[in-house]
Amino acid sequence: MFYAKEKLSENAELAVELTEENVYCKCPVCGREVPVNLAAVFADGEGDLASTAVLCAHCTAEVLGGKRDEV
Repeated sequence: MFYAKEKLSENAELAVELTEENVYCKCPVCGREVPVNLAAVFADGEGDLASTAVLCAHCTAEVLGGKRDEV
């Protein structure tokens, strides 16, 4: 099991198990929250958590030549 842990205070800590249903990132273009399937993102063996970003569907369409929807 993988989990994220954050120290809230000297006496309190929060640990959350990472699953395919609770991993998100912010789109680096518009800031929208994007659900992330880590298995799919890292399937090619090339990515790493520090340098990988996931665009939202709207910004992906713009990058691929489509028109970005209104926010």
